[in-house]
Amino acid sequence: MKKIGFLSFGHWTPSSQSQTRSAADALLQSIDLAVAAESLGADGAYFRVHHFARQLASPFPLLAAVGARTSRIEIGTAVIDMRYENPYYMVEDAGAADIIAGGRLQLGISRGSPEQVIDGWRYFGYSPADGQTDADMGRGHAEVFLGLLRGEGFAQPSPRPMFANPPGLLRIEPHSEGLRERIWWGAGSNATAVWAAKLGMNLQSSTLKDDETGEPFHVQQAAQIRAFRTAWAEAGHAREPRVSVSRSIFALVTDRDRAYFGRQGADADQIGYIDEKTRAIFGRSYAAEPDVLVEQLRNDEGIAAADTLLLTVPNQLGVDYNAHVIEAILTHVAPALGWR
Repeated sequence: MKKIGFLSFGHWTPSSQSQTRSAADALLQSIDLAVAAESLGADGAYFRVHHFARQLASPFPLLAAVGARTSRIEIGTAVIDMRYENPYYMVEDAGAADIIAGGRLQLGISRGSPEQVIDGWRYFGYSPADGQTDADMGRGHAEVFLGLLRGEGFAQPSPRPMFANPPGLLRIEPHSEGLRERIWWGAGSNATAVWAAKLGMNLQSSTLKDDETGEPFHVQQAAQIRAFRTAWAEAGHAREPRVSVSRSIFALVTDRDRAYFGRQGADADQIGYIDEKTRAIFGRSYAAEPDVLVEQLRNDEGIAAADTLLLTVPNQLGVDYNAHVIEAILTHVAPALGWR
């Protein structure tokens, strides 16, 4: 069995070609798609976070709203850029959203990715300490966040509080028990996957990673997952970790599918640079008739190594079409691969 969810970037644009033309459309349609996905039997509704862009940005109001409208589906992010986050306030938001959802949050976080603006985190009030990079700062914010999620008291109570306090040092409230074990790290390299394992975070691996060996993307991704699992075992954590990968996968079962994705031309990995120094490999997309798709996916080592698959969806095509995309995979592809 493999958990299957969707991942939406929540793009919106005021264009006649888009069914998602405003921020309101993006947010409200995200909630509706999560509800639809749950009714179809999908396992997760995940959302990407991008600042300074016409995309989903502030995740916790959305996660709370999805939690209030659904009852079973996992609700998560892939990923939150920790360079922008105040870990203390984030713990409050995350705890509240998880309680509303009944303990279904699966929060993916990371050190960040290429941005729309130069050093956008500076506008949010954050700067790396002397000798640090912005990536160091993001990982530092993540470590503070993880520590706070343990729910231990650390703040000295006032001798004249407005309300009566419980005894001892105070923690951030509301505290959601178990959320610490549902934090994932979006790793772009083998080294950061190992770092995440040591800290007891689950692993999110997307369709982009550092090109470390020159091998096909899915082979490098499978190696990254093995390195993560080895480091997890060596760290001696009591529970089993989870690993997700994301893919663009489209089963061509209608004429509309073929018109949209039948001639994608993205059936091979691509090489690029995410900054001046980092050579990256971008994984291929899949679009084919179901029987062909099954055989293609059977050979994807990254998917095989993961327990969770996130389907990236073209959200500007509307809720109904994206529900169809998800249903087609659940119905025509997953059973043939033993995922269902």
